Amino acid sequence: MIVTAREAVLTPNITSVFMQLTFKNRVALVTGAGRGIGRAVAERLAASGVKVICVSLSENSCGTAAEAIRSSGGYAEAYAVDVANAEAVKAACAKILEKYECIDILVNNAGITKDTLHLRMTENDWDTVITTNLSSCFYWVKGLLQPMTRKRWGRIVNMSSCVALMGNAGQANYCAAKAGILGYTKSLAREISSRNITVNAIAPGFIATDMTNDLTDEQKAAVAKNIPLKRFGDVADIAAATAFLASEEAGYITGQVFSVDGGMVM
Repeated sequence: MIVTAREAVLTPNITSVFMQLTFKNRVALVTGAGRGIGRAVAERLAASGVKVICVSLSENSCGTAAEAIRSSGGYAEAYAVDVANAEAVKAACAKILEKYECIDILVNNAGITKDTLHLRMTENDWDTVITTNLSSCFYWVKGLLQPMTRKRWGRIVNMSSCVALMGNAGQANYCAAKAGILGYTKSLAREISSRNITVNAIAPGFIATDMTNDLTDEQKAAVAKNIPLKRFGDVADIAAATAFLASEEAGYITGQVFSVDGGMVM
């Protein structure tokens, strides 16, 4: 039987389908877990036996994601948090750490777009995207890092984008935020590697999500022409890369940017 990556993620008792990555009783927190890439990452980690905390702005979306994981035999909880609100993140971290003592794996995935040409971009368009996509990474790491350092084990994966490496017209705010994630990732990796905590970034290309579904068929075809593999990726492609970077097997990889983009950026 041939099982697709997406089907495997959603199938109970499917750990044998995947390469046997090692997770030693780990707890993960995934932001933006209510849909798209974040939900696929949460499901993939849960399928490997990781306890997953699903975070999103909407209580309904993160709750639905957590319920799907539990229905498939995994462990998941849901927390509705505005990741752009520093005080809300601080309070959520304190509450979560009362129960779990340490979050072993942090996946900073939450992100939004407010696309428009630079001349039309408002200060709110800029600030909202920078805060949600970039500053939120700082907020979550700030709130969860200390127990990781005491435990002397941790995995931090920050979700960037291929446009951080190449730019994109109409996305100055988004590109700036995602490029900032790369510098943040490399700097943080240098600071905390002595504590056996790795920090890496993933730069997805064009992935089939709600965000890219807004494109017309003509726009999708035009984009695909510039991708060597001639197609959009699947959320399971990003989930697989994230799971590897979060595993024991990736313990000697830190400060790196992994492009998962069908060869778009070489």
